[in-house]
Amino acid sequence: MLVHVAPELVFRAWTDSAALLQWLPPKGMHARFERFDMREGGSYRLALVYDDASEAPGKTTADADVSDVRISRIVEGSRIVQEVDFESDDPAFQGTMTMEWRLRADREGTTVEFEARNIPSGIRARDHAEGLTSSLANLAGYLEP
Repeated sequence: MLVHVAPELVFRAWTDSAALLQWLPPKGMHARFERFDMREGGSYRLALVYDDASEAPGKTTADADVSDVRISRIVEGSRIVQEVDFESDDPAFQGTMTMEWRLRADREGTTVEFEARNIPSGIRARDHAEGLTSSLANLAGYLEP
């Protein structure tokens, strides 16, 4: 996805807790951090809460997906690798998912790339793609004038 701002602004939006709370939750959700230490070797605990959980029950509670995220790698201005564990009693949502965000300068702004590996079997590919697309659209809306 192309975001029409400089890479340093996108990277700042990735690493600032207030910014993440604004753009990361997919449509129909809001977020809160239970802790936040964004640095290589750091971690955070994030709750994504459904605005209406009647059609999309949460992985952790009826209305929330809670995850513990470890920051395994940060390359200033260009890359963040995270190890994500969902808090869930359902074995289909257990296991560690790796999420990698990459930035590349483009003459029109910044290309944002995302890759997820080892996605728990309980997360349907379509739902995952829709959530990520929504978050990336939120990022563009948050950053672009």
